[in-house]
Amino acid sequence: SHHHGSAHPVFKAFISGSLSGTCSTLLFQPLDLVKTRLQTANSNLQPGSARVGMVSVLLGVVRKENLLGLWKGMSPSFARTIPGVGIYFSTYFSLKQHFVPEGAPPGPLQAVLLGGGARTVAGVIMLPITLIKTRFECGRYSYVSVVGALRSVCRTEGPGALFSGLMATLFRDVPFSGIYVMFYSQAKAALPRGPDAITSSSSAPLANFGCGIVAGVMASLLTQPADVIKTHVQVNKQMKTLEAVKYIYMHYGPQGFLRGAVPRALRRTMMVAMAWTVYEQMMAGFGLRS
Repeated sequence: SHHHGSAHPVFKAFISGSLSGTCSTLLFQPLDLVKTRLQTANSNLQPGSARVGMVSVLLGVVRKENLLGLWKGMSPSFARTIPGVGIYFSTYFSLKQHFVPEGAPPGPLQAVLLGGGARTVAGVIMLPITLIKTRFECGRYSYVSVVGALRSVCRTEGPGALFSGLMATLFRDVPFSGIYVMFYSQAKAALPRGPDAITSSSSAPLANFGCGIVAGVMASLLTQPADVIKTHVQVNKQMKTLEAVKYIYMHYGPQGFLRGAVPRALRRTMMVAMAWTVYEQMMAGFGLRS
């Protein structure tokens, strides 16, 4: 009886995912902007001079571009998150329906493949908008709208440029998602079960959120180098992945690959924990097993 409405659950997963994406995008956009600025900040500081930190970048943006300047890149962020998270969760849900036996939690490897698979589909589809978002945030381009920016990239750099950073993005997101779903499902499986256990109580969302935070920090730090590479490939026209690796190493040294780790870990972790919590609550509200 379970399968006659299989289109609806996927649609519901899409809606649940998009809604959770919207909330978290609004809240955490400043962290994303700061991360992009940190990663593209000038490296011609003498070694040993004051490190450009998260807080100084925040204050700098507010001083130059007022408080709302922190929300630069909002429109491409939304254009990316709303369909992106929707595509991610609906792909995740359909993959899970096909490959994981009903009612069983996915094993670690299955979880990696589910997370990675869903992220690949969403990542490739949304890549042009990711490119625009990174450029909006770095403050070096004067695009007016998302559509205008897409058009201008097509005109000046050719349509292929819209997919610049594809390798770096997949290197970042597929492992992130795989590692995340693995840590997340393992952390959840480790929670005690039973009628009076936390998982079935009113603090279940909190428990999910906790698992989400652990998983998010781990996944975020492990994929930080790929994130820095992606930013450079997308901000500097015609830069290839390997050139970006060389460039970052030459200009920032090995620690350059961890630039922006704090704001990204904060934002990714909060966003992803929030996304999964909202997703699971909404799916439960729809009476579906997430």
